[in-house]
Parts: sequence; C-alpha cells; structure tokens
Amino acid sequence: MLKENFNELQLFLAVARERSFTRAAGKLGVSQSALSHAIKALEERLNIRLLTRTTRSVAPTETGERIIACLEPRLADLELALGAIVQSHGSAAGNLRLSAGEHAARSLLWPKLKPFLKAYPQIKVELVVDNGLVDIVADRFDGGVRLGESVDKDMVAVRIGPDMRMVVVGSPAYLANWGTPQTPHELQQHCCINMRLPTAGGLYHWEFEQDGKPLRVRVEGQLTLNLLGERIEAAEEGLGLACVPEDMVHNALEAGTLVQVLADWCPTFAGYHLYYPSRKQHTPAFALLIEALRYGQ
Repeated sequence: MLKENFNELQLFLAVARERSFTRAAGKLGVSQSALSHAIKALEERLNIRLLTRTTRSVAPTETGERIIACLEPRLADLELALGAIVQSHGSAAGNLRLSAGEHAARSLLWPKLKPFLKAYPQIKVELVVDNGLVDIVADRFDGGVRLGESVDKDMVAVRIGPDMRMVVVGSPAYLANWGTPQTPHELQQHCCINMRLPTAGGLYHWEFEQDGKPLRVRVEGQLTLNLLGERIEAAEEGLGLACVPEDMVHNALEAGTLVQVLADWCPTFAGYHLYYPSRKQHTPAFALLIEALRYGQ
C-alpha cells in the first residue's frame, strides 16, 4: 500500500503546505490539472477525503491533518538519513530556507553566503527578507536571523555577528538649520524619519540608555520609510534625523555627509544570531551553514 501511494502522499503534503493547488503545482513543476487528478486518485484509492476545497482555498480535513502529522516527521528523518549518506561520499547537498531582516541580510548574511554557495554548489539556499517576526516553524524555514534579545527561549541560537549599536544621524545642513539635540527628549522638537513596525503596525520608538536606565522616545516627522537605505539617503538629503545601525553609516560619517548626535545615549547590544528549533539532528547542509556563519570563524 505504501509503495503505490508514496508519490501521491508527497503531492498531498505539498498542496496542504501551500493551501493551494496553483502554488503547489508551481513549486513541484507539474500542471495544476495533473496535481488535482493525482490527489483525487489518492482519495479514491484510500476511500478517504484528504482535502476540503472551496473556490478560494484548500485545507486538509481532520483525517488529512492526522496523515500530515504522521508523514512529516518520517519524511524529515528520511531527508536527514539521505543527507548524511550523501555527505559521507564527499558531496554535501540539500535545500535550505532562511528568514532574515533587511539589515541582517545585506550586512551579514549575503557576504557570508557568497563563499558558502561557491564552496558547496549542490546546496540550494532560499533567503527570504522580511522585517517582521517570522514564525520559522509555521512557515517551514530551516532557520532565521534575529537580534540576540529577540530570539525565543525555545530556540537554539548561534551568534553570527558582533555587538551592534543604533545611532542617530543627520546631515550638516539639517543640524545647521535645526540645531543639535542634547538629550533624546529634545528629539520631539525635531523632524525625525520614522519607521513603521511590520508586526505591531505602530511606529518604532527610538531606544536609548544612560547610566543603565533605558529610555524610549516617540518621535515625529514628515517622512516614514521602512527601507533602511532610503532612511539613510533621506537623512543625507537633510529631510530629518534618522536612527539607523551604526555599521550602515560608517562611510557617511567618515565622509562628513552625516553627523552623529546623542552618542552617549546609544548603547551597544547583542548582535545577530542564527536561530532554529531545538532538535536532535540537523541536515548535513544546515550543519555546514551553521559553521560558515558562526561568529569568530
């Protein structure tokens, strides 16, 4: 029974994950009609309804969910075993999905991924850039990248970057016109470039600290931008003060196109970590990635 249903069970799992025949067919590289026919044939052969279909969505039935719960861990174990066999023969291979925010992807991950991909041509990496707090388990990522303070306690975290600092910067022309703030509270009298949080939907409150006491300030301004590069460019154009990662404005500070303010109020904090669910064994490809990204290598 397993032999004749195995391929169709994998197709069913793909549709259940995507909640869509169209998306699943695209990922599998088959036609939607062929996929639909295979699932229907599986249901008829098992005499079980696996999917509930509507004009707008597809979802597993209760029985379908039970099959998924049984099938997924066994397929994961099989993938681990096959990966170990492949690696033992000298060629690491596999597919990896990673989630990271814009800054982490640009400043840290991409520079390290380029040599990793050249060293292991049989490993395929999908990097999804999302500034929200992604649920890597629900969204089926192998791992994600977050600041150390943001990693959930039930995750394994590996440090992949140095300590960081957010700094407040403005152009010389802006500071000449508006003056230089001496305390974070004075930012409320300045034009600041805001960023909207992708998860909560509110505006980011700028975070400061002095003598061990944290301070969060709600700022106002003409402009709200979620892209980091555009916030830096807007500050250079004199459109307001921006709160950005220090490493992204190092060259601008040296060149004098930006000036840092409130330096004594901007603390360092734990940098980026690669995090992933706690489990007994990684795929060989993911284990290699951990070592490639590990800070201090």
